[in-house]
Amino acid sequence: MNLMSFSVSRLTLLILTVGLFTLSSCSKNGAGGSDSKTGWVYNDPKWGGYETTEYIEQETGPGLVLIEGGTFVMGNTQEDVLFEHHSHPRRVTVSSFYMDETEVSNQNYRLYVEWMAKVFGEVYPEFVRAAVPDTLCWREELSYNEPYVEYYFRHPAYNDYPVVGVTWEQANEYCKWRSDRVNEAILIKKGYLDYDPEQAGEDHFTTRSYSLGQYEGVTPAGGGKKDLSAEEGESRRVRFEDGIMLPDYRLPTEAEWEYAALAMKGTLPQEGEERYLERRRYPWSGNSLREQRHGKTQGEMKANYRRGTGDYMGLAGALNDNAEITAPVVSYAPNDFGLYNMGGNVSEWVLDVYRPLTSMDAEDFNPFRGNVFQTLDLDDENRAQRDSLGRIKYRDYTQEEIGNRENYRQSNAISYMDGDNQSGVEYDEAVTLISDKSRVIKGGSWKDLAYYLSPGTRRYRDQDQGSATIGFRCAMIRVGSPDGK
Repeated sequence: MNLMSFSVSRLTLLILTVGLFTLSSCSKNGAGGSDSKTGWVYNDPKWGGYETTEYIEQETGPGLVLIEGGTFVMGNTQEDVLFEHHSHPRRVTVSSFYMDETEVSNQNYRLYVEWMAKVFGEVYPEFVRAAVPDTLCWREELSYNEPYVEYYFRHPAYNDYPVVGVTWEQANEYCKWRSDRVNEAILIKKGYLDYDPEQAGEDHFTTRSYSLGQYEGVTPAGGGKKDLSAEEGESRRVRFEDGIMLPDYRLPTEAEWEYAALAMKGTLPQEGEERYLERRRYPWSGNSLREQRHGKTQGEMKANYRRGTGDYMGLAGALNDNAEITAPVVSYAPNDFGLYNMGGNVSEWVLDVYRPLTSMDAEDFNPFRGNVFQTLDLDDENRAQRDSLGRIKYRDYTQEEIGNRENYRQSNAISYMDGDNQSGVEYDEAVTLISDKSRVIKGGSWKDLAYYLSPGTRRYRDQDQGSATIGFRCAMIRVGSPDGK
């Protein structure tokens, strides 16, 4: 081959490569591209204004840390000393998700209560009262805890301490409220909305009422999203398909919480090597409850817990965990996912309904018990109805709507295979205290012995009962790539 023909061949190859790259780029779901199956052009008013977004990666919401998913052995990592037999070890996989770096603090939760008072205080004061944590949770018949009743939630000295006395139901309401406030803030900061100080009662921003056109808000001059399917200069509200608003905050599932607490990524021999070097007993390596490394922190406690009968904080001048009750939410060393207090401080609500045999019954991919499948509650005009809080209403699917689906057969799956007719298991609440209102709590608290610091331990409590030892943190789904890269 002569030099001329070689150069022409290289040039031809270069042109073909560039052409293929260009076609590939245009066929992606990027701005200005075309549909790979039909050739129709996106984001062009001349082609009807069908839109697509060049989506890169999900932004990390306020307070969250990305938890890269994977497989792990869920369940007991130590002897079942109470012989409860409700946390059998089993390998499962958890999808990537986001988790709060810390427990929700008193200051975080007070903002919620104050917002509720501002928006609902005059019209629905009962909603404000329903949001306030139970400060009486500190009382004991034979203990003097009245100062905590009066000051723990309200005094600024406890701003950064975890909120307690919050029921599972209240924690869920906080998650819904937080979802709306975060998305409202995103739209305001990006110039699609102005803050509306006149919001009151039902007339306030929620993500779904805004998306469904049932909340107008205040649109800044020149604001709004350009509507490519309408006349020149017209705008529209932001849609979820634009990739601007975030998914909902929620409580983590039991599997997510346990996976995040163990943070097994810290036991990999080196990055990229697919094997763990150990099975962790606590949210850190080894069996010691004190720092073993040499230096200033050597010998310090790794968590806030009760060391033994009557020993909540150690000796004056040598306090062992430096906390007689709770400690600030940023205390002790974080685990290998960067999460604080996944062992000790307060136990935490998770999303699951409690059943003793869930570890044996649930799926091995994103295991969870508590599904109630729902759809929009529409009126006669096919318009989504709203509840008294201004939120879009949902209802359970009917059996007729489910039809002959194979992947699920009933809308309420809480008791599926463990408490329903198929399983033959019945729970007498007067005897077992287990019901559909029993929710799982995970992790040890300031009042617990070290046994409960192990992420595999599990307990339960009625969803409408708070405690001075129980708090919570939020989670969010990770959409797109699992590793954030």
